[in-house]
Amino acid sequence: MTPQEASKRAAEVCQLAPVVPVLVVDDVAHAAPLAEALIAGGLPALEVTLRTPAALEVIAAMAAVPGGVVGAGTLLTPADVKAAKAAGATFGVSPGATDRLLQACEDEDLPLLPGAATASEAMRLLERGYTTQKFFPAEAAGGAPALKGIGAPIPQVTFCPTGGISLKNAMDYLSLPNTYCVGGSWVAPKDKVQAGDWAGIEALAREAAQLGK
Repeated sequence: MTPQEASKRAAEVCQLAPVVPVLVVDDVAHAAPLAEALIAGGLPALEVTLRTPAALEVIAAMAAVPGGVVGAGTLLTPADVKAAKAAGATFGVSPGATDRLLQACEDEDLPLLPGAATASEAMRLLERGYTTQKFFPAEAAGGAPALKGIGAPIPQVTFCPTGGISLKNAMDYLSLPNTYCVGGSWVAPKDKVQAGDWAGIEALAREAAQLGK
């Protein structure tokens, strides 16, 4: 897969909904009902972060839920890429980008949303062919004003900002011309997941799905 093809596929995923849930799931038993609640609420693109021992099993379980598009987040190494693809991930997300990671995703035909926090990082990815990128850590890197500033001289790149984004500030980013969507964990808070409050999570997803409409 070329970087251009990867960016086209990543853009399609990003345009499915205004919010991509960023999920940290400890128990595989929560995977299917959580995915069902988020999809029912209008958020079909799901990023499962590789931050828990259960993450790969969670990806496999969510990938079996109809209507969802499941990706793997926190990809750091080529081994992560192989494992995520084998588990059923159809896209990947990384906090930054290295040549080895980019090459691994291209070799495995896994569309990647590579992370960039500065103009230089965005330019380097663009030089390789990546026009769809993740702006991370969004709030710590200057927030919506910083992303707007990067967009002026580099309009070829469109972003999914992630990191410190909530319902309160999501529209600051979504109103920018160089933003497809935002990534956020607020739609699946840990207490609601642990309690099995799937109706509550579906309600949060429904609220998020209406952003920008």
